[in-house]
Amino acid sequence: MKKILIIEDDKEISMLERDYLEISGFEVDIISDGSKAAAAALNGDYALILLDLMLPGVNGYDICREIRDQVEIPILMVTARLESVDKIRGLGLGADDYIAKPFDPAELVARIKSHLKRYERLTGAGKDSQEADAAILVEELKILPRSWKVYKSGEEVRFPNREFELLKYLATYPNIVFSKDQLFERIWGYEYVGDSATVTVHINRIREKIEEDPANPKIIETVWGAGYRLNK
Repeated sequence: MKKILIIEDDKEISMLERDYLEISGFEVDIISDGSKAAAAALNGDYALILLDLMLPGVNGYDICREIRDQVEIPILMVTARLESVDKIRGLGLGADDYIAKPFDPAELVARIKSHLKRYERLTGAGKDSQEADAAILVEELKILPRSWKVYKSGEEVRFPNREFELLKYLATYPNIVFSKDQLFERIWGYEYVGDSATVTVHINRIREKIEEDPANPKIIETVWGAGYRLNK
């Protein structure tokens, strides 16, 4: 049974989320104090985290920043803040999705299941296979699609799932220019509530990890007026 961590200080909302998730076959833990949330997220064997932004003690942004590079599971932010800058900030910190309050609980469960399926498909979780990864090599990068790992000059670099999917997709089709809309459709899908600006946020985060000079990228190049291209 997959475990979900709910980090939410509104008792009614957390109970509603818990009830719908338990009915759907998930095990659920709830943390209401932001100052205790990071430790719980890092020490629990969770498949996904539902993270509220406005929390006592420590806000959701700081929690996401603290745990993102240490956990590879999906993080879904749940918040009443609807401004684009808040969404971009959350996605920039590595959140995988942004769910606005009030929400339809059935839709929330559907989004959670969608993220878990995507994560399993990406990582190959649950598959009994001895087949080795077919590595994708780009400059000093080694991308292992099945084990969801990236190495730069022999050292592993951690990527949240959306960043990894985006990097893997570009590396799978090198030297081809993709528009932001095309990348958004392929990585996030039509059901995702957002826009192509999300792509720019994630490209910038990827560049910070793989480029020698992120301000003058050589691997993932911006083709002005057209989109992005991974050079190989």
